[in-house]
This record gives sequence, structure tokens and C-alpha cells, in this order.
Amino acid sequence: MYLNKIDFQGRMIYLITIWIFLITTYSSAFKNLALNKPAWQRTTWPSKPILWGAAKAVDGLYTNRSADGNQCSIAGGNQFTAEWRVDLDSVVSISHINIFYRTDNLQSPGPYYHRFAGYFVYVSNTTQREDGYLCFHEIQQVDRTPTENQTISCPVHGRYVIFYNERRQDVTYPSFYSQYVYNELCEVEVYGCPVQRYYGENCDLPCPENCQEQRCSITTGECLGCVPGYKGPRCSQACEKETYGLECLSLCGNCSDSGECDNVNGTCLNGCKEGAQGDKCQTQCQLGRFGESCLQNCSSHCYVSSHCNRFNGECLGGCDHGWKNLDCKQECDDGKFGYNCNQSCGRCSDGLQCDKINGTCLNGCSPGFSGNLCDIVCPPGFFGTHCLGVV
Repeated sequence: MYLNKIDFQGRMIYLITIWIFLITTYSSAFKNLALNKPAWQRTTWPSKPILWGAAKAVDGLYTNRSADGNQCSIAGGNQFTAEWRVDLDSVVSISHINIFYRTDNLQSPGPYYHRFAGYFVYVSNTTQREDGYLCFHEIQQVDRTPTENQTISCPVHGRYVIFYNERRQDVTYPSFYSQYVYNELCEVEVYGCPVQRYYGENCDLPCPENCQEQRCSITTGECLGCVPGYKGPRCSQACEKETYGLECLSLCGNCSDSGECDNVNGTCLNGCKEGAQGDKCQTQCQLGRFGESCLQNCSSHCYVSSHCNRFNGECLGGCDHGWKNLDCKQECDDGKFGYNCNQSCGRCSDGLQCDKINGTCLNGCSPGFSGNLCDIVCPPGFFGTHCLGVV
């Protein structure tokens, strides 16, 4: 069954009316942020660089979608890559993107679907698509199915919308794909809120206060990331105990008491446990210090000078001569001397204490003994003080 010219025109008007209604309904709540914004394309068809320039895709005109309609941007021919982008002037909150490809005003599928088959749409904060977010990849595998009118949901934030296509020599494409690619864009509409910290149909609802960079979903208001210290869809929940920072992924240091720290910056509010110091209690005590927040000094009588366990102050190399206990802060008991007080005094005069460091008897030896430590018995034939008596 064939349609006559009048029936065909009537059907086309009906389809166009329906399409405009749907697009208008979907777009009416948001502003077309791409309209008359600066645009760029990798190449322009050489014979008419002004007529088919990149700006034609954001001039608001696409009632005549033919090459001669002066309403479409058309790239140079015989290219293996095609790229077009629009600069939205600042980072904005995007809802969706409408693509209107060249049709020569014929019924879809038109004569050029094979040229745009496989295209990509990115949103980026730079002019490089690799830095951005892939919103859409046209991957129809059946001939004549790619559509020239495409509404792409892409609720993200960004400054540049990039249309890109390619034909790589190392890739086998469906048979209906063209050998070369073009960007024959009659219009690209980017709908959203011009100020990124607002969302909703009228762009009048502020994003939750703890959204990172005040960025939230344009439709739901859910944060696209939280400021340090908060989590949840609307970033209303503080980090759980012993966690803090961006996405609550950092662990508190060795905080005292319950181990909790400030949920934003990780500062320990009540000081540090034994052996740690610093605002976040993540730094070990410096040499010579120990205990809570490293506030105590190691004993000066540690055998290895000021070298003690950072948690309990125990001297790691034992005690100097004349001192004892784990922390080396107590002198030897009477009758003991030397390293860790592990030696006994000799036979000092009148049973007096010896020097607790070197063991020497301060008032000499008891009769019958001699030597620096009074630990030598008089040899046969000698007796008395310092063994000076002779038999």
C-alpha cells in the first residue's frame, strides 16, 4: 500500500506535531542552556564554512533539516572522526539532551542514519571528552533503526556537551554503518538548571547543605557527593563512630576514650591514647616521650639514653647502673648495684651500702676483705683491714 502525496504530508505533520509535543512537555520545566552558546566542531564542510558552522546546531532553528536549509552544522567529509561541542559557559545542572540530526526533511529513518550510527554524547568540565561522563552511546545493531531524534537522559553536572563519532580501522562495525562519519547536527538542546546548586522542575529547590560543591541530582535532589564528614543520599548522616572525612572512608587515629574523632577533619577531641600524638593522633611519640598524647618523659636512666616504650615508658635497653624497674626510675635497693641492680655489694666496712653505680665501698672493706669491691678474701698469712695484717 502506497501513500499519496497529500496523505504522506499529513502523516508527517502529525508525527512532527506529536514529537514537538513530547519534547515540549519534557523540556518545559527546564531551560535550554545550549541556546546561542559558543560551539565548535573539528571540521566544517569546506565549500560553505559559515553556512554549516558549529553554531548552527545551537541557534534554535531546526524546522528545515536539509543541507540547504541554513539551520544545520555539517562537518567535513571523508573523516574517520567527527566531533562537535557546545560551551555552556559554566558548570550547570543538566537534565536531558535533545539531538536533532539531519533528515533532509524526509520521514525517519532518513538518508543519513548510517552516518551518525554509533555516536557518543559526553558531558565534561573540560574540552576533552575523555575527562567527562559518557551519557549516551548509540549502539543499534539493526539496519534503519538509529533515530534522528534522540532525547538523552543525563542528570549530571558539566560545562561542555560533546558529540563524537568514529570509524576505527581495528573495529568491525555493522554492515549498515557508513565508511566515514559526520556531525550533521541541526540542533542540540541541553535542558537543565543554569545554577548547579538548585534542582526541581522550576530550578528553585536548593540542594541539601552538605552536598559536595552544592551539586545534586536535578530531578531528585540527592547529592552527587558529600562534603567531608557526611554520607547518605542527601548527605544528612554524619560519619559513623571512628570514621571521618570524604565519603567517611578515613579511619580515626588513636583517639582516647571511645576512639571517636571529629567526623569532618579527624581531630581527636579528647587527646590521644598511649603512644600517639598530633591533632589526629596518627603520629608516634618522638624519642624520649611516652604515654597519653606523649606527655610523659622517658626516664633519663634508661641504659639507651631516653629510649623507652612509647606506650608504657619501659626502658627498652634496661636501666643504667644504679637504677631498676621497667621504667628505671627507682634506685637500687641497699646491697645492690650495677646494671639493672643485678649485682650485690661486697663486704663493706660496718655493713654499709656500696656505691649503687659501681659497687665501691665508700668507707673501705670489712676486716678480712680487700679489692675495689671488697669481694676478695685475704690471702693466707694476711688478715685485718685491707688485709694489711701479717701472721
